[in-house]
Amino acid sequence: MTGTDNFDYTGKVVLVTGGTKGIGYGIAKSFLAAQATVIICGRNAPEKLPSVNGREAVFMPLDVRDYDAAEVALQQIINDYGRLDVLVNNAGGAPHALAGEVSPRFHEGILRLNLIAPLNLAQLANRHMQAQEEGGCILFIGSISALRASPGSAAYGAAKAGVLSLAASLAVEWAPKVRVAAVSPGLIETEQSHLHYGDSAGIQAVADTIPAGRLGQPEDIGNACLYMASPMAAYASGSNLLLNGGGERPAFLQASTTTH
Repeated sequence: MTGTDNFDYTGKVVLVTGGTKGIGYGIAKSFLAAQATVIICGRNAPEKLPSVNGREAVFMPLDVRDYDAAEVALQQIINDYGRLDVLVNNAGGAPHALAGEVSPRFHEGILRLNLIAPLNLAQLANRHMQAQEEGGCILFIGSISALRASPGSAAYGAAKAGVLSLAASLAVEWAPKVRVAAVSPGLIETEQSHLHYGDSAGIQAVADTIPAGRLGQPEDIGNACLYMASPMAAYASGSNLLLNGGGERPAFLQASTTTH
Protein backbone atom coordinates (compact mmCIF):
# COMPACT_ATOMS: atom_id res chain seq x y z
CA MET A 1 0.00 0.00 0.00
CA THR A 2 1.32 3.41 -0.93
CA GLY A 3 0.63 6.61 0.97
CA THR A 4 -1.75 7.74 -1.74
CA ASP A 5 -4.16 4.87 -1.02
CA ASN A 6 -5.39 6.70 2.07
CA PHE A 7 -6.29 9.98 0.38
CA ASP A 8 -8.84 11.05 -2.18
CA TYR A 9 -8.36 14.43 -3.84
CA THR A 10 -10.97 13.89 -6.54
CA GLY A 11 -12.26 17.26 -7.73
CA LYS A 12 -9.44 19.17 -6.01
CA VAL A 13 -7.09 21.49 -7.87
CA VAL A 14 -3.46 21.58 -6.73
CA LEU A 15 -0.64 23.88 -7.82
CA VAL A 16 2.93 22.69 -7.23
CA THR A 17 5.58 25.29 -7.95
CA GLY A 18 8.86 23.90 -9.22
CA GLY A 19 7.03 20.68 -10.03
CA THR A 20 9.08 19.92 -13.13
CA LYS A 21 11.87 18.06 -11.29
CA GLY A 22 13.17 16.75 -8.00
CA ILE A 23 10.99 16.96 -4.91
CA GLY A 24 8.33 18.98 -6.72
CA TYR A 25 8.00 16.29 -9.39
CA GLY A 26 7.47 13.70 -6.68
CA ILE A 27 4.88 15.86 -4.91
CA ALA A 28 2.99 16.30 -8.16
CA LYS A 29 2.93 12.54 -8.74
CA SER A 30 1.58 11.93 -5.24
CA PHE A 31 -1.34 14.30 -5.76
CA LEU A 32 -1.99 12.81 -9.21
CA ALA A 33 -2.15 9.35 -7.67
CA ALA A 34 -4.70 10.72 -5.19
CA GLN A 35 -6.86 11.82 -8.16
CA ALA A 36 -6.22 15.58 -7.93
CA THR A 37 -6.02 17.89 -10.91
CA VAL A 38 -2.38 18.96 -10.71
CA ILE A 39 -0.79 22.04 -12.24
CA ILE A 40 2.96 22.44 -12.13
CA CYS A 41 4.91 25.54 -12.99
CA GLY A 42 8.50 26.34 -13.82
CA ARG A 43 10.55 28.54 -16.07
CA ASN A 44 10.97 25.78 -18.66
CA ALA A 45 8.71 22.91 -19.65
CA PRO A 46 10.09 19.52 -18.59
CA GLU A 47 10.92 16.83 -21.12
CA LYS A 48 8.43 14.61 -19.32
CA LEU A 49 5.43 15.71 -17.29
CA PRO A 50 4.60 14.00 -13.99
CA SER A 51 2.05 11.28 -14.72
CA VAL A 52 0.40 8.41 -12.85
CA ASN A 53 -1.78 5.71 -14.43
CA GLY A 54 -2.38 7.83 -17.51
CA ARG A 55 -3.21 10.97 -15.55
CA GLU A 56 -0.80 13.81 -16.32
CA ALA A 57 0.01 17.13 -14.69
CA VAL A 58 -0.64 20.35 -16.58
CA PHE A 59 2.39 22.59 -17.14
CA MET A 60 2.14 26.35 -16.76
CA PRO A 61 5.24 28.45 -17.60
CA LEU A 62 6.04 30.78 -14.70
CA ASP A 63 9.04 32.36 -13.06
CA VAL A 64 7.79 32.52 -9.47
CA ARG A 65 9.95 35.59 -8.86
CA ASP A 66 7.80 37.61 -11.27
CA TYR A 67 4.87 38.88 -9.17
CA ASP A 68 2.82 40.19 -12.07
CA ALA A 69 3.19 36.93 -13.97
CA ALA A 70 2.27 34.97 -10.85
CA GLU A 71 -0.87 37.06 -10.40
CA VAL A 72 -1.91 36.32 -13.97
CA ALA A 73 -1.14 32.60 -13.54
CA LEU A 74 -3.24 32.25 -10.39
CA GLN A 75 -6.16 34.02 -12.04
CA GLN A 76 -5.79 31.74 -15.07
CA ILE A 77 -6.10 28.69 -12.83
CA ILE A 78 -9.32 30.08 -11.34
CA ASN A 79 -10.63 30.88 -14.81
CA ASP A 80 -9.81 27.42 -16.16
CA TYR A 81 -10.70 25.22 -13.19
CA GLY A 82 -12.97 27.37 -11.04
CA ARG A 83 -10.96 26.85 -7.87
CA LEU A 84 -7.58 26.34 -6.23
CA ASP A 85 -7.59 24.01 -3.25
CA VAL A 86 -3.91 23.50 -2.50
CA LEU A 87 -0.78 25.52 -3.19
CA VAL A 88 2.51 23.72 -2.59
CA ASN A 89 5.22 26.38 -2.48
CA ASN A 90 8.10 24.13 -3.51
CA ALA A 91 10.18 26.13 -6.02
CA GLY A 92 13.57 27.18 -4.71
CA GLY A 93 17.15 26.13 -4.26
CA ALA A 94 20.67 27.50 -4.17
CA PRO A 95 24.11 26.57 -5.48
CA HIS A 96 26.92 25.87 -3.04
CA ALA A 97 28.66 29.17 -2.28
CA LEU A 98 30.56 30.43 0.74
CA ALA A 99 28.83 33.46 2.22
CA GLY A 100 32.01 35.52 2.46
CA GLU A 101 32.90 35.08 -1.20
CA VAL A 102 29.71 36.05 -3.04
CA SER A 103 28.12 39.38 -3.83
CA PRO A 104 25.20 41.04 -2.04
CA ARG A 105 23.27 40.58 -5.28
CA PHE A 106 23.78 36.82 -5.03
CA HIS A 107 22.38 36.77 -1.49
CA GLU A 108 19.44 38.94 -2.51
CA GLY A 109 18.66 36.56 -5.37
CA ILE A 110 18.60 33.57 -3.04
CA LEU A 111 16.27 35.34 -0.63
CA ARG A 112 14.04 36.50 -3.45
CA LEU A 113 13.60 32.98 -4.83
CA ASN A 114 13.28 31.09 -1.56
CA LEU A 115 11.45 33.57 0.68
CA ILE A 116 9.89 36.52 -1.15
CA ALA A 117 8.48 34.53 -4.08
CA PRO A 118 6.74 31.94 -1.84
CA LEU A 119 5.28 34.76 0.27
CA ASN A 120 3.94 36.52 -2.81
CA LEU A 121 2.42 33.33 -4.22
CA ALA A 122 0.85 32.52 -0.87
CA GLN A 123 -0.69 35.98 -0.72
CA LEU A 124 -2.14 35.60 -4.21
CA ALA A 125 -3.48 32.11 -3.50
CA ASN A 126 -5.00 33.23 -0.21
CA ARG A 127 -7.06 35.90 -1.97
CA HIS A 128 -8.74 33.26 -4.11
CA MET A 129 -9.04 30.67 -1.35
CA GLN A 130 -10.70 33.09 1.05
CA ALA A 131 -13.44 33.58 -1.54
CA GLN A 132 -14.09 29.82 -1.80
CA GLU A 133 -16.67 28.17 0.42
CA GLU A 134 -14.23 25.41 1.36
CA GLY A 135 -11.21 27.69 1.70
CA GLY A 136 -7.91 26.02 0.93
CA CYS A 137 -4.49 24.93 2.13
CA ILE A 138 -1.06 26.45 1.51
CA LEU A 139 2.02 24.33 2.15
CA PHE A 140 5.53 25.74 2.25
CA ILE A 141 8.34 23.30 1.52
CA GLY A 142 11.00 24.14 4.07
CA SER A 143 14.36 22.44 4.61
CA ILE A 144 16.52 20.90 7.28
CA SER A 145 18.84 23.80 6.42
CA ALA A 146 16.48 26.07 8.37
CA LEU A 147 17.05 24.11 11.56
CA ARG A 148 20.80 23.57 11.64
CA ALA A 149 23.94 25.26 10.38
CA SER A 150 24.02 25.44 6.59
CA PRO A 151 27.62 26.12 5.53
CA GLY A 152 27.86 26.76 1.83
CA SER A 153 24.21 27.80 1.66
CA ALA A 154 23.84 30.31 4.47
CA ALA A 155 21.38 32.61 2.71
CA TYR A 156 19.31 29.60 1.64
CA GLY A 157 19.14 28.30 5.20
CA ALA A 158 18.16 31.75 6.43
CA ALA A 159 15.45 32.00 3.76
CA LYS A 160 14.03 28.62 4.73
CA ALA A 161 14.04 29.65 8.40
CA GLY A 162 12.01 32.64 7.28
CA VAL A 163 9.61 30.31 5.47
CA LEU A 164 8.91 28.45 8.71
CA SER A 165 8.19 31.75 10.44
CA LEU A 166 5.91 32.71 7.57
CA ALA A 167 3.93 29.49 7.85
CA ALA A 168 3.33 30.08 11.54
CA SER A 169 2.31 33.72 11.13
CA LEU A 170 0.15 33.29 8.05
CA ALA A 171 -1.64 30.38 9.71
CA VAL A 172 -2.84 32.86 12.33
CA GLU A 173 -3.67 35.67 9.92
CA TRP A 174 -5.58 33.57 7.37
CA ALA A 175 -7.41 31.13 9.67
CA PRO A 176 -9.88 29.56 9.72
CA LYS A 177 -10.65 29.64 5.99
CA VAL A 178 -7.11 28.96 4.79
CA ARG A 179 -4.82 26.53 6.54
CA VAL A 180 -1.06 27.13 6.28
CA ALA A 181 1.73 24.73 7.27
CA ALA A 182 5.23 23.63 6.32
CA VAL A 183 6.86 20.35 5.31
CA SER A 184 10.64 20.25 5.75
CA PRO A 185 12.70 17.62 3.94
CA GLY A 186 16.00 16.36 5.24
CA LEU A 187 18.43 14.82 2.75
CA ILE A 188 16.49 13.74 -0.33
CA GLU A 189 17.75 11.72 -3.28
CA THR A 190 16.92 13.38 -6.60
CA GLU A 191 18.40 13.54 -10.08
CA GLN A 192 20.72 16.27 -8.77
CA SER A 193 22.07 14.40 -5.74
CA HIS A 194 25.40 13.82 -7.45
CA LEU A 195 25.99 17.58 -7.46
CA HIS A 196 25.93 17.58 -3.67
CA TYR A 197 27.28 14.15 -2.72
CA GLY A 198 29.33 12.92 -5.68
CA ASP A 199 29.06 9.50 -7.30
CA SER A 200 26.94 6.56 -6.14
CA ALA A 201 29.52 5.68 -3.49
CA GLY A 202 29.34 9.22 -2.12
CA ILE A 203 25.54 9.12 -2.08
CA GLN A 204 25.61 5.79 -0.23
CA ALA A 205 28.17 7.12 2.26
CA VAL A 206 25.84 10.02 3.06
CA ALA A 207 22.87 7.64 3.33
CA ASP A 208 24.83 5.55 5.85
CA THR A 209 24.93 8.53 8.22
CA ILE A 210 21.13 8.64 8.43
CA PRO A 211 19.44 6.46 11.08
CA ALA A 212 16.82 5.29 8.55
CA GLY A 213 19.68 3.90 6.45
CA ARG A 214 18.75 5.76 3.28
CA LEU A 215 18.22 9.17 1.77
CA GLY A 216 14.64 10.34 1.56
CA GLN A 217 12.76 10.01 -1.71
CA PRO A 218 10.55 12.64 -3.34
CA GLU A 219 7.63 10.28 -2.71
CA ASP A 220 8.26 10.60 1.04
CA ILE A 221 7.70 14.34 0.79
CA GLY A 222 4.74 13.89 -1.55
CA ASN A 223 3.03 11.56 0.92
CA ALA A 224 3.61 14.05 3.71
CA CYS A 225 2.04 16.80 1.63
CA LEU A 226 -1.01 14.61 0.98
CA TYR A 227 -1.48 14.29 4.72
CA MET A 228 -0.78 17.90 5.59
CA ALA A 229 -3.19 19.24 2.94
CA SER A 230 -5.95 16.82 3.93
CA PRO A 231 -8.73 17.12 6.54
CA MET A 232 -6.79 14.59 8.61
CA ALA A 233 -4.31 17.37 9.38
CA ALA A 234 -6.97 19.98 10.07
CA TYR A 235 -5.39 20.82 13.44
CA ALA A 236 -1.82 20.99 12.10
CA SER A 237 -2.13 24.58 10.93
CA GLY A 238 1.03 26.61 11.53
CA SER A 239 3.13 23.52 12.19
CA ASN A 240 6.26 22.19 10.51
CA LEU A 241 6.53 18.51 9.65
CA LEU A 242 10.20 17.51 9.57
CA LEU A 243 11.11 14.45 7.50
CA ASN A 244 14.75 13.58 8.05
CA GLY A 245 14.91 9.83 8.56
CA GLY A 246 15.79 10.21 12.23
CA GLY A 247 18.20 13.09 11.83
CA GLU A 248 21.97 13.19 11.90
CA ARG A 249 24.14 11.37 14.38
CA PRO A 250 25.84 13.98 16.61
CA ALA A 251 29.47 14.50 15.60
CA PHE A 252 30.61 14.37 19.23
CA LEU A 253 29.54 10.71 19.45
CA GLN A 254 31.88 9.78 16.62
CA ALA A 255 34.69 11.87 18.06
CA SER A 256 34.34 10.44 21.54
CA THR A 257 36.83 7.79 22.70
CA THR A 258 34.48 6.26 25.27
CA THR A 259 33.13 2.76 24.69
CA HIS A 260 29.77 3.14 26.42
